[in-house]
Amino acid sequence: MIEELFERSPHNPLITVDQIPYPAEAAFNPGVVEHAGRVVLLLRVKDRDGISHLTVARSRNGVDNWQIERMPLISPDPRSAEHRYEEYGCEDARISYLPELSLYAICYTAVSAFGPGVAIATTRDFTTVCKMGLILPPNNKDAALFPRRINDRWFMLHRPVSGDLEYIWSTCSPDLVHWGDPRCLLPEKGGLGRDGARVGAGSPPIETQAGWLLIYHGVESTAGGAMHRLGLALADLQNPAKLLSRTAAWVMSSQEAYEHPGDVAKVIRTCGAILRGDEVWMYYGAADACVCLARAKLSKLLDYLQSTE
Repeated sequence: MIEELFERSPHNPLITVDQIPYPAEAAFNPGVVEHAGRVVLLLRVKDRDGISHLTVARSRNGVDNWQIERMPLISPDPRSAEHRYEEYGCEDARISYLPELSLYAICYTAVSAFGPGVAIATTRDFTTVCKMGLILPPNNKDAALFPRRINDRWFMLHRPVSGDLEYIWSTCSPDLVHWGDPRCLLPEKGGLGRDGARVGAGSPPIETQAGWLLIYHGVESTAGGAMHRLGLALADLQNPAKLLSRTAAWVMSSQEAYEHPGDVAKVIRTCGAILRGDEVWMYYGAADACVCLARAKLSKLLDYLQSTE
C-alpha cells in the first residue's frame, strides 16, 4: 500500500517545543545533513511573537538525545543590510553539502513586508554562518539546491508565485549568486484533487542511478481546509529541468494524532532527507508544530516511482 512506503519512527515526535531551551511557540520543518559524526537538524523555531528563526539540533543516532543550541544559527538581524528582506522571519531551511566547495549551502525563505523570497547562507561547521542574502525576489520560496554542478552549472528548485499558480521550477547559476534559465519542472494539477492547489519542493534532491529523487509536498483544497501531503518525482540526472516520472497518488498523509493538532492541522511537510545506507531518512514537520521522522528503502521508492503514472 502507498501508505507503507514510509514507516514512521516509533519515537515520533522527535522534537517538540518543550525541548527548545528558550521561550518558543513551535519547532518544525527541519533541514538535515550528517556532519562530524552526528545528524544535524536546522529547525524552524517560531518565536512567541510569531517570527521564525533557524536553530541547530544534533544527535548521534538521528533519533533521540537531541542537543539543541540556545542561540539561533540564522535569524533576522537588525544590524544586517539584508534585514529589510527577512525582518519577518527566516523559515524552512534546506541544506545541501557541496563537496566541490567543502561547505554546506542553506537555502531558506526570507520573509519581509515585500513577501517571501529565497536567501542562501553557507557554513562549514554549523556554529558560524555567512549570509549571501536574497537571491530570488518575492514571491518565491521552497528553494532546494542540487548538491553538485551539472554540466558546469548549479541547479536549484524553487516555487515562484504567478497569479494563482504555484509550480515547482528549476533555475541554474554559474556561481550560486546569479540565477537564470528558468524551467517549469512540476506543475500543480489544478482543480480540487490531490496537488490541485499548489506544489512545492521538499528535501534537496537525492542522486540515484535512476535520476534525481524529489520528495515534494502537494496541497489539496477540501471543505475542511487545505491538506498537505507528500509525493515523489524523478528528474533526469544530466538535465534536472526534465521530469522523468511523478507519483499518481500521494505517498504520505497526516494520520497520527501528533500530525493533526498545531498551528496548521493536516500538514506534513519535509525540508530534509538523507540517505543512510539503503534507507531514506526523511525528517518532516507535522501540523507546523513538531519534528518527526519517517524512513523508507530507497529501492522501494524508486520501484514505486517507475511503476506509476
